[in-house]
Amino acid sequence: MQKVYILHGWSYETDKWNELLVDLKKHNFECVLLRIPGLTEKLEEVWNISNYEEWLGKKLKREKNIILIGHSNGGRIALSYVARNPGKIKKLILIDSAGILSKDTKTKVKRFFFKLLSSIGKKFTKSKYLKNILYKIIGESDYNNASDIMKKTMQNLITIDLTNMLHKVNVDTSIIWGRNDSITPLRDGMLMNKLIRNSKIYIIDGAKHSPQFTHPERVLNIIYENI
Repeated sequence: MQKVYILHGWSYETDKWNELLVDLKKHNFECVLLRIPGLTEKLEEVWNISNYEEWLGKKLKREKNIILIGHSNGGRIALSYVARNPGKIKKLILIDSAGILSKDTKTKVKRFFFKLLSSIGKKFTKSKYLKNILYKIIGESDYNNASDIMKKTMQNLITIDLTNMLHKVNVDTSIIWGRNDSITPLRDGMLMNKLIRNSKIYIIDGAKHSPQFTHPERVLNIIYENI
């Protein structure tokens, strides 16, 4: 039985993955939806990408012929792990993956506010209402809901750029992307496709950041075509 490991995105629950898991199991795949420290599993200290790589390596152990699926931040972890650990997995599937550090003005402003709010947030105001407004302005409700440990962990993750490591991803890779994704824009997926050898990109019309939930049948068909 082929084993599939899944790294979910920046979410505190995994119920939305149930439909895909059921279908994969029907097709005789053994699925493991990993609980990610800081999100769906407790985290006791601030982590960086190296900590997540080490954690993933322990989860995968010495298994071979693994299919690894990563969505959004899960894709970032998967990319970093595969680039630094060649030969550990058989197939990589990325869904609207994070990992490209955007250089556009909007993203730079958002990153600046992340740093500013994390450093002076408590001193700036004691009003939860005003903080919520500020976090909405920068478009990151997940950051607002995160613990202090995860806020610092998030900063460690969103400020890294894996662009110069993508050429080290030497495994067969399928890249699935929602055409209308405004969180990790399509240009990121196109760049990944350009820099990762043996990769193919599949663009889903009408989909945004999570096509596996809004267009599950299309995503599953792409997965089955490639594994």
